[in-house]
Amino acid sequence: MSDCIFCQIGTGEGQVHRIYEDERTLAFLDVAPANPGHTLVIPTAHHETLTEMADSLVASVFQTVRRVADAIESAYDPDGVNIIQSNGAAAGQEVFHAHVHVVPRYADDEVTLHWTPDDSSKPTNQEIAATIRHEL
Repeated sequence: MSDCIFCQIGTGEGQVHRIYEDERTLAFLDVAPANPGHTLVIPTAHHETLTEMADSLVASVFQTVRRVADAIESAYDPDGVNIIQSNGAAAGQEVFHAHVHVVPRYADDEVTLHWTPDDSSKPTNQEIAATIRHEL
C-alpha cells in the first residue's frame, strides 16, 4: 500500500535503522522507543493484522521476533523482554500494518503495561474457554 508507512519502510523509502531483514520480514528500531533497543518486526507484505496473515508468514514474523529478542538480550542484558502485538485500534494499534514490538525491560524502568479487569458483569472463564474452543 503506497500510503502505509511500514510498506514504505519495507521498500526502502522510510528513514529507519534496520536491524535485520530476510525475504519475508524486516526488523527496525522504533522511532519512539520505550527503552534503547526497542525494535519493530513487520512482514514486508502488507497485512493489517496478525489474524489476516497466513500461518507460514506468522511463523516467519515470530522467528524474526525470537532472533531479535535474543540479540537484544545479548547486547543489552535486560531484566526481561516484552513481545507486544496489537490488532485493531481498540487494542492500541496505531499503524495498520501488522507489527510486533520487541521491548527490552529493566526492573527500574518506568514503562508500564497495565490493565485492571472488571469481572463483575463478564462471563466465567469456563464460558469464555468453551466459546473460544468452539471457534477453534
